[in-house]
Amino acid sequence: MTSATSMIPELKVLDYSKSLDFYTKLAGFKVLYDRPENGFAMLGINGACLMIEELSDKTRSWLVGPMERPFGRGMNLQIEVDEVLALYQKFKNYEYPIFWDMEEKWYRIEDKEMGHRQFLVQDPDGYLLRFFEKIGTRLFLE
Repeated sequence: MTSATSMIPELKVLDYSKSLDFYTKLAGFKVLYDRPENGFAMLGINGACLMIEELSDKTRSWLVGPMERPFGRGMNLQIEVDEVLALYQKFKNYEYPIFWDMEEKWYRIEDKEMGHRQFLVQDPDGYLLRFFEKIGTRLFLE
């Protein structure tokens, strides 16, 4: 069996402090460890992990093309949280732009559907984050 941390994305960011504040003060991530002198942090929330690293000439780079905002175009990071409504309200209270408003969405998995309550925001560099909470399963009826 694999753990939730079998794959950990590393996100290049333009401003380490701004991104760290977004993830820790607004999105609820905890710093698992960091190297601020390198503009790097490993972050975690509810078993999910991601790394942020400031984009600079001093860091190793695996860039395959020019970095243009919004970063991460074409993908979103789905992150399960315990209290998605409270997190959503926190973003709203800070007047942080919501990319996709709160919704209830059901996804078919074989003969069942898994329900999610979810919303999407972009971090300061444009990476798209989909925060969700499971709301149950039901039998799939065609």
